[in-house]
Amino acid sequence: MPTSYGISPARIGLPQIVAVGFRRINKMLQQVAPEFAGQATVEVLDVGFEEAVARVKALHAVRPIDVVVAAGSNGGYLRQHLDMPVVLVKVGGFDLMQALTRAKRLSSRVGLVTYEGMAPDMAPFSELFELAVEQRAYRTEDEALSCVQALKDLGVTVLVGSGMVADLADQMGLTGVFLYSSDAVREALNDAVEVARASRIELAKRERLNTILAQLSDGVIAVDQQERIQTLNPAMAQLLGVLPAQWLGRRLSDLSADLSLQSTLRLGTQELEKIERVKGKALIVNRMPIVEQGVLTGAVLSCQDPISIQRVDRHIRTRIKPNAPGTRYQLDQFLGQSDAIERIRQLARRCARSQATVLLVGESGTGKELIAQGIHMASDRRDLPFVAVNCAAVSESLLESELFGYEEGAFTGARRGGKIGLFEAAHKGTIFLDEVGEMPVSLQTRLLRVLQEREVLRVGAIEPTPVNVRVIAATHRDLMAHVERGLFRLDLFYRLNILRIDMPPLRERLDDLLPIALALHRQVCARLKIDVDRTRPLIDALVEQAAPYDWPGNVRELENIVERMMAYAETAQLRMTREAAITFVQTTAPELFSPVPVSASPPLKARQAETERADILRVLAECGGDRALASERLGISRTTLWRKLKP
Repeated sequence: MPTSYGISPARIGLPQIVAVGFRRINKMLQQVAPEFAGQATVEVLDVGFEEAVARVKALHAVRPIDVVVAAGSNGGYLRQHLDMPVVLVKVGGFDLMQALTRAKRLSSRVGLVTYEGMAPDMAPFSELFELAVEQRAYRTEDEALSCVQALKDLGVTVLVGSGMVADLADQMGLTGVFLYSSDAVREALNDAVEVARASRIELAKRERLNTILAQLSDGVIAVDQQERIQTLNPAMAQLLGVLPAQWLGRRLSDLSADLSLQSTLRLGTQELEKIERVKGKALIVNRMPIVEQGVLTGAVLSCQDPISIQRVDRHIRTRIKPNAPGTRYQLDQFLGQSDAIERIRQLARRCARSQATVLLVGESGTGKELIAQGIHMASDRRDLPFVAVNCAAVSESLLESELFGYEEGAFTGARRGGKIGLFEAAHKGTIFLDEVGEMPVSLQTRLLRVLQEREVLRVGAIEPTPVNVRVIAATHRDLMAHVERGLFRLDLFYRLNILRIDMPPLRERLDDLLPIALALHRQVCARLKIDVDRTRPLIDALVEQAAPYDWPGNVRELENIVERMMAYAETAQLRMTREAAITFVQTTAPELFSPVPVSASPPLKARQAETERADILRVLAECGGDRALASERLGISRTTLWRKLKP
């Protein structure tokens, strides 16, 4: 009957050890096993060979067995037939000396019979004990019997060996001396405990890794040096349409030549993002060697389904593109040759070297977003996100959640899992707040806190999220006038108005009209596939006829007119005289010749002039009345400054 020592097997925290042996070794195992009660659960079985294999497997089906301990041929047999660690009771030199000493006391004719591979070099012992020892080795019980009979025929009267050999010697009328000692059994059990602990640590690591791999959407296969599959996660099984149990332990190349890792194992090099067709399905495959302490120990293969990648890409573009377009412009693309434009470019480059907030002030269509993108692209944040939001284009209720994000359940209809805000999306990059003057006062307080504390509190959240973001704001409003009317916070104005660039309107830099119109002309012609040279007379006529025009819509209005002319020119006679070109311009762009631009009524124009005059007076006051300095800051000539200050 099996004997159990130590604590209950239900306590899976301790290693589970089964010691197998019959006859004399079994008795010694039962004597030593209680010493390990606090270290392991040791169960001793009085069986051997086939029966021992069956009993161990039956126990393992009920509770996992960590290690098996056995001796001699029994241990060798168990190693061949069990898929678990088997620790052998080893015979040490001291054990052999003790056994030979006992044998010499009994007879001068001594034989030594050991299991194959355990026989020591007897020369030193023979010399020490002045004893001639006849030595034999066996693999099976039948061979052991033959060895004992042969030694008996030679006149040997005392045999030293395993329990089976000693019992056979006694049965044949000889004297059997048991080779193993309690110390050897004790050492074997100690080794078993350490093997079990190491095995459990390794098993815990493997289970943790398998848990991680099971959560991956990528398919993963890991193989050993012989390309036998050690790990195959559920995602890979699903991609291949197989059961993991059918593939584990088998060579990958035998199962799928398309996924072979033989080249990776042979060369130790990686292959990334290869397109392979496996079972009629296209997969993106990565092959990488596994190197541990400088030694190649295996390889790993990961697979991705292109359809899943496309789905994620669509999801990202759907969520981010409307609110966070990528940068398209650099400062050199801000067209113009006037002194005012060159000064704007210089100021923008200086702003790019700083991390301070930038305020861009100018009429609609003067290129504020282009300058914002140019500053970002010229800064050390160029490779990080540029997120733009128009504060006037989103309702107050949506703007808060768009800018700052929200937690799950923050309000009815909130997305499961919450949503990241644009400030968090721009982390380490730049956020462009266009039309910041239109931001509701209730949200200005939250924006002020972001600028002061560099942290964002999502709607419905308790803990703030730190953000590292550069803010560039833009407005066409007179923010100081808004402050006086209570529409804009003064402290927020000072937080925004650190680095400031005043964008000059197109009417103050008419010298730039032709180069801008030509650049827009080239872009439109390329898009509409129109010949640039044949339509050039239309641009010359446009610039000539538009000299007196105030361009209230600035460059955006110019772009719209060029687009309109080129669209109409597709069906017009393109080779036309100067007079015909002028007539074409007058027909397609009648607003250029109206006494008052169609986009501005007299009262509106008067208010714009009043606002502009107030801005000039403010800058002049800040410059201590120095008109040259004020002109330079405003980006206009002294003559234009004088003209705009006239009553």
